[in-house]
Amino acid sequence: MGGVVIGVIAAVFVILVVASAAIKIAQEYERGVIFRLGKYTGVRGPGLYVIIPFVERSVKVDLRVVTLDIPSQEAITKDNVTVKVNAVVYFRVVKPEDSVIKVYDHRYATSQISQTTLRSVIGESELDEVLAEREKLNQTLQKIIDDQTDPWGVKVSVVEIKEVELPPSMIRAIGAQAEAERERRAKIVHAEGEQQAAEKLAEAAKVIATQPSAMQLRYLQTLTTIATEHSSTVIFPLPMDMIAPFLEAAARAKK
Repeated sequence: MGGVVIGVIAAVFVILVVASAAIKIAQEYERGVIFRLGKYTGVRGPGLYVIIPFVERSVKVDLRVVTLDIPSQEAITKDNVTVKVNAVVYFRVVKPEDSVIKVYDHRYATSQISQTTLRSVIGESELDEVLAEREKLNQTLQKIIDDQTDPWGVKVSVVEIKEVELPPSMIRAIGAQAEAERERRAKIVHAEGEQQAAEKLAEAAKVIATQPSAMQLRYLQTLTTIATEHSSTVIFPLPMDMIAPFLEAAARAKK
């Protein structure tokens, strides 16, 4: 009787072991790549699926977006400036079978190709492009890396350069250049203002020349301004009518 019980328990144990090996569950974001006697047979999931124990093997692949941090890479730009650049890559698996069959470790492979591509692109760009045209470099990096990883079933969606580290001497040089540029712009703006003011004064002089009474009004306005700003100043106004004959005589003398 005891041997029968032991046999039943052993049979149940074997059934449970076989069942656990045969029944697989894939999450919504997972797929199971099936191999039968070493040969690829298809992709299963999500949900519950069954494989033949000891004959078939299932390799689960995560389809979620992976955030890959590219460590700081030292590179020399096209204009011979040494910089350190790091970036971040967002990618996901779109073909689970290729990510298992065609590459040993698709995450490690994507990381390595991202690092080498980052150094290569920085080396083909000048420092001004790295600093000012980062969006253009991001698009170039994304296209190159995506083309390299496409045979592995990996889709690279976004590549972003996070930080560009410059040598201290280059930072000081850029600061001096920026300061000189600001001074140049300030001088240009000041000169343009002087030019516009001179043009307006010339136009005002032409108007005053056609209307002699305008000079008298301007003279009185100047007196009002001076009296307002300097209340202790004593002013002796001289009517324009008194000096008008002298001005006319001077004009006739010139003729």
